[in-house]
This record gives sequence, structure tokens and C-alpha cells, in this order.
Amino acid sequence: MSKSNPISLKSQTIEALKAQQIELQNQTMRDLFAQNPLRFSHFSCFYDDIFFDFSRNRVTLQTISLLIKLAHSHQLKDKIEALFSGKLVNTTEKRPALHTALRDITHSPIWVRGENIAPLISSNLEKMRTFTQQIHEHHLKGEYNKPIKHIVNIGIGGSYLGPKMSIYALKEFAITDLEFHFITGIDNTHLNQVLQAIDIDASLFIISSKSFMTLETMLNAKVIKDFVQAKLGKQALKHFIAITSKEEKAIEFGILKENIFPIWDWVGGRFSIWSAIGLPLMLLIGYQQFDEFLAGAYQIDQHFRYSEFEKNIPVLMALISIWYTHFFDVRAEAIVPYGHSLTHFTAYLQQAIMESNGKSVNLNGNRIHTTSPVIFGGEGCHGQHAYHQLLHQGPHIIPVDFILPALAHPLDNTHHDVLIASGLSQAQALMRGKKVEEAYQELIKASYDEKTAKELAPHLAVPGNRPSNILLLKSINPKNLGALIALYEHKIFTQSSIWDINPFDQWGVELGKQLLPEILTQLQDVNYHNPETDGIIRQINVFKNSKGEHS
Repeated sequence: MSKSNPISLKSQTIEALKAQQIELQNQTMRDLFAQNPLRFSHFSCFYDDIFFDFSRNRVTLQTISLLIKLAHSHQLKDKIEALFSGKLVNTTEKRPALHTALRDITHSPIWVRGENIAPLISSNLEKMRTFTQQIHEHHLKGEYNKPIKHIVNIGIGGSYLGPKMSIYALKEFAITDLEFHFITGIDNTHLNQVLQAIDIDASLFIISSKSFMTLETMLNAKVIKDFVQAKLGKQALKHFIAITSKEEKAIEFGILKENIFPIWDWVGGRFSIWSAIGLPLMLLIGYQQFDEFLAGAYQIDQHFRYSEFEKNIPVLMALISIWYTHFFDVRAEAIVPYGHSLTHFTAYLQQAIMESNGKSVNLNGNRIHTTSPVIFGGEGCHGQHAYHQLLHQGPHIIPVDFILPALAHPLDNTHHDVLIASGLSQAQALMRGKKVEEAYQELIKASYDEKTAKELAPHLAVPGNRPSNILLLKSINPKNLGALIALYEHKIFTQSSIWDINPFDQWGVELGKQLLPEILTQLQDVNYHNPETDGIIRQINVFKNSKGEHS
């Protein structure tokens, strides 16, 4: 168990949960299923096209009841309402977090600093729709009258991970033959590859930067701008659009005012796929399917906001995670989608979860010691031949979320049945494991002699009793992808509410940005000294002065 805990250690609920952990730590899930034939129905729920099976967890009905009591004791319902109603839930930056308003299909009034933001959202969405239609119908063309063929997204963090993940996930729903490229880091190898691969005068460049000051994004944007201007001359900037909260900076860069799409300070980067940051996705699937994407998230918003916690999927996901982090000392979780379309989903969630809840100071400024676990994982079938070994036989308890689409798109039952069976068998293996005696008997049946069987059996044994959830989606489509993303967003918020931390700031990542100018100066000026980096910079200069020779 954790020695320190951000949630109150003195409450009766915490003491009861500690007692539950002691009671359950020596029980197996095999036994729990044997003792309760209705376990699956007791530990599962669904909403619309998403079914949540949490029966493979080391919990009883009493555990869940106590965890829900814990949520109530932290005023979770009030905090949820504060989120949706535009209260200043981002306390350190003194602003609301209203990504939920971006997908409110009812356009309900909501007020920020005395202004109803619903019309702003509607107006921007309409501008995105019009722009998308103009690109699709070839009313907007390049400098030499070529239809736009390439969409190049220049951004990093939430301005990159969300668009890339969703573009890849919904390729099958494309209504155009547009080709999408993503330029993110400062290593110009990829940038040069993209510029060489595209037809410049048939390309649209989207600069996505809330501040229009992000170092990586603006460096890449300037290099691309210079490259395109060298090819197309003064009219090159008609090929650029900006998504930013700093219109004046975009205009100063040279972006035409009509080509600037707003994003507001009450939208966090990692929650921004619902805004103009999602324009690449709309360009891929069209505005009607993008509306379905928003509608799927809105449905989950309603479920999260109004459903009782006992059947509230994101709340249950969060509470089960808290159960393991606080009472079983779990420090990592795996997100494992079965389906190639979700191949970038885990990377997207790494930012969403760890940048949000990777904190060690609570809202009162006090030090805390147990918050976000490390998130890793990836496409399931690949993982089975890689990191799943650690999940099954490693020394750590690592809870797993298996994400399974029940139906393939397009329908391909032969491959898809194998895919689903692969995911279910992994969940089963994690739960059941294989006892030493079972491994021994298998070896004997396989004609091993007794001595060899005894020697090998411990190596073949699998501990089991390892927890997992199954999120079963009817299929991967725009609506269900929106719903899936929103589920995890609300899981993040629920955990932060119980940990009493702010999930909407990210001051930790700012320090490296602050230090970069000094390091850059030292790297480029041999007379500038900083003892912490002198040694490595001297070695960098040795390599630089070796005239590019490779060892």
C-alpha cells in the first residue's frame, strides 16, 4: 500500500477500503467468479453503443459501493456541474475548461466573463463547414488554379496528437481523396521529406498554435513559409491558414484574416480536437460526419453529467483506477486497443492523462504522492508479441483497458473474429493465469518426463489475478470515436476531482521551454558557459568539428 495518499486517510470510507484490500489481496478472481454466477451482470453497464465490462477486477459489490461513497465525499457531483457550467475549474490560470461546450449540439447558453460563448462556437463551426465545403468542391484552389490535394498540419501536442489520431481512426469514412501530413518536432528530416513529397501549389498548410508562439510549430511554419514563397512568390500565403487565439500574431506572420480560425483560452490543447483544431478531421470526413463525432461526445457528456455513479462509465473507470493506485500501489496502466484504426489512440491518451494528472501538488499547494499512473500500451496484436509478456509474468500489477470494436468496418468477419478472440483471450489469461501444477500437467500430457516437467513448470506458470477492463464499442465510426474520447476525458476529470488537483494546467512542461534559450545560446556561442551542460556541449562541438565524418 501507498505510504502517502492525497485523499484523506482518516475517513471511515478510506479505512473500509483498506480493509477491503486486505480481504481481497489473497482472493483470486477465479474464486470471485465461482462465488457469484451473476458477476458479469453485476460488474458491467452500457450506454448507447458502448459496453463496459469491469468484472475482471479485484473488487466486490462492497468495494464499488465504498468507492462511490468516496466520490460523493469529494463532492464529485458538484465538481462535474462546475465543469459544465463554466466555473473556474482551471484554478491556477483562473479560467473555465469548456471543451464540453464545443460539442453541445443544443447550443445552450453558457457565459464566460459576461459573454455567451454559444454563438461564438456556432459561428466558428459554420466557418469550418463552409471552408470544408469550398475545399471539397474545389472553390478554393492553389496559386496556379490546382485543387487542394495535400493538407499539411503544423503543430505539436494537442494540436497534433488529436488530429493525427482521429484522421487515422476514421480513414474508412473519408469522403475525399485529400492526403494528410503532420509536421510536429524540430528535427527537419521529416519536414524535408514532406516538402519533397507534396505538390506545393496543391497544398494547404494549417498552422495550429494557440499562442502562435510555440517554438517547434513556429520554427517549422517559418521554414515552410520561406520554402513556399520561394516557389510561389507573394501569393504563397493564400496557401496558409491559422488556428490560434492570437489573431494579431497570425496576421503579423502573414496569414489572411479570413483564413484565421479561433481557439479560445477556455479550451485546453489536449482537449481541443472538438474545436477548429479538428479541422483536418472535418476535411477528411466532411461536416456531416464531424457533427456525428461531436454528437457522440455530447451523448457521453450527458451520461457523465446526469447518470448515477453506479452506472456511470467514466466515473467507474476512474474509481477502479484509483482503487489500484491507492490501495495496491499500482504505478502503470496499459491502454490496448484491438483494431488498427486506433493505433494512435494510446499515444493520444498518454498526453491527455499524464499531462492532465501528472501532478504532485494539490489545489491547496500541498505535496501529494499518488496521482496519475504511467500510461503505455498500443495496438493489441502487436503488443501480444512485445510488452504483454510484462503484463502476464512481470512482477508488477498493471491494469489493462482492452478496447474492442464488436463489428468491423468494412465487414470482414474472418479477420475480425480472430482479432476479437485475441483480445478476449489476453483478458482471460491475465485473470486466470496458469498455476504451476497446471503447467506441470500440461507438460506431462505433452510427453515431457517428470524431471523436465518439474523444471519447466515454474517458467510456464502465469500468476493471473491481473485486472483488466473491456470497453466494447459496437463499431469504430465518427460518433463512437467521439464518445470514446469523451469517456477518457471524464475519467481524467473524475480522478483529478478526487485527488484534488488541477487537470487543466501543465506548468511542469514549461520549465524546459524556459531553459531552452540559455542552452541554445551556449550551444551557438563558445564563449558562453554553463557548468551543468559544458561537458556535453564540448563533446557536441567535437563531433561538429569532425567535418561530418562517421565513425
